[in-house]
Amino acid sequence: MNTSVKAPEQRTRRFALPSFGVQVLIGLVLGVVLGLVARSIGADGVDATTGEVDPNWLTETLSTIGGTFVTLLRAVVPPLVFLAIVASIANLREVTGAARLAWKTLVWFATTALIAVSIGMVLGLVLRPGDHTSVSADAATAPSSTGSWLDFLNGLVPSNVLGLSGSAGDDGSVSMSFDVLQILVVAIAVGIATLKVGEAADPFLTFVRSALAVVQKVLWWIILLAPIATVGLLGNAVASYGWDALGSLGMFTVAIYVGLALVLLGVYPALLRLNGLSIRQFFSGAWPAISLGFVSRSSIGTMPVTQSVTERNLGVPRSYASFAVPLGATTKMDGCASIYPAISAIFVAQFFGLDLSITDYVLIAFVSVIGSAATAGVTGATVMLTLTLSTLGLPLEGVGLLLAIDPILDMGRTAVNVAGQALVPTIVAKREGILDHEAYDAPRGRDAWREDAETREPATAAA
Repeated sequence: MNTSVKAPEQRTRRFALPSFGVQVLIGLVLGVVLGLVARSIGADGVDATTGEVDPNWLTETLSTIGGTFVTLLRAVVPPLVFLAIVASIANLREVTGAARLAWKTLVWFATTALIAVSIGMVLGLVLRPGDHTSVSADAATAPSSTGSWLDFLNGLVPSNVLGLSGSAGDDGSVSMSFDVLQILVVAIAVGIATLKVGEAADPFLTFVRSALAVVQKVLWWIILLAPIATVGLLGNAVASYGWDALGSLGMFTVAIYVGLALVLLGVYPALLRLNGLSIRQFFSGAWPAISLGFVSRSSIGTMPVTQSVTERNLGVPRSYASFAVPLGATTKMDGCASIYPAISAIFVAQFFGLDLSITDYVLIAFVSVIGSAATAGVTGATVMLTLTLSTLGLPLEGVGLLLAIDPILDMGRTAVNVAGQALVPTIVAKREGILDHEAYDAPRGRDAWREDAETREPATAAA
């Protein structure tokens, strides 16, 4: 009789990095600390030619790190928007009651936007940020780019199929830029055409889906840099603006973030509860996308994560989520297109001593609900703000008063945008009886939103 005992298998222990959310939180703390250190060092001097302040080495490093991340995100935006929208529209032919789902999605987009803009207007009237500011009128300058309804309508007409444009600099260099709104229009037209063509478009759709998978893979690699980028983006914001700019616009900043908090932690939970969904499960499931939106300040850049958590954590069918999330990433902006322009317009009116009528407030709501596509999911909301101000006939110079702290505000705005982009598909799926409640109510594991290499996305990070 053999009594030998097999020795227990030796398990190789690997050092596991903290979860993605924890990495981002560490980046936030480190960014604030380094930003304060950079600010305490002071500037290296003043450029004798331009009169601009030369940043010190630490500020320059933080700016480079954060700027590189944003540049990488913007580089993948054009192909991502086009491919995602075409594929999402094509996917509708696989969904039962596709027209009804699309219509209900748009109605919920508009409904939540209307609630958000109403909160923004109430806060603007109650807190009166324009009357409680120490910002100098000298800072009132018109922005370099503005938005009006004519610009918005003209922007809907693509100048070329890629939505690209070029401009020549004084030094002879040529810079290229893209118009997300034009790319969106082209993508919608191509997507609808593929539905109409039918089976003959199948090879094209196969190519689109393959190309989308490749672009998303590249984007996932960029997203993995988000914790490091957080240090640069937040650190540079603190170093560049400090508390002085926040102090002069303190009440405005408070009004914006109170509005964002009311929507994120008040309106959204109420809607979830009314539809019989767990609030805790929603936020634990959507948190990776919300936190990345806060860091990246880009709804489009966050879109793959938003779609992943909406499908895997929140239980929305992929065939529907692949339509609703990309559409929301380009048009659903409760933070940038509802709360922010509402409070900002009231701030500008109060600062310049102008009275707004009932009609003006109706116009603010109208612009926020209808014109939100003007923001097009790219970082910043200046176009939407100038569109609102021009519609009301308010001085566009008021935009210059708010630009100093815009990056700090944009973090919170984008986080709310992303939360809303995950919320609406979840609610619609629940009301239509297609939500996977097992997935929604399942315990959240470490980085549960990320798929392993055998499916679609990379596995959890480990060293």
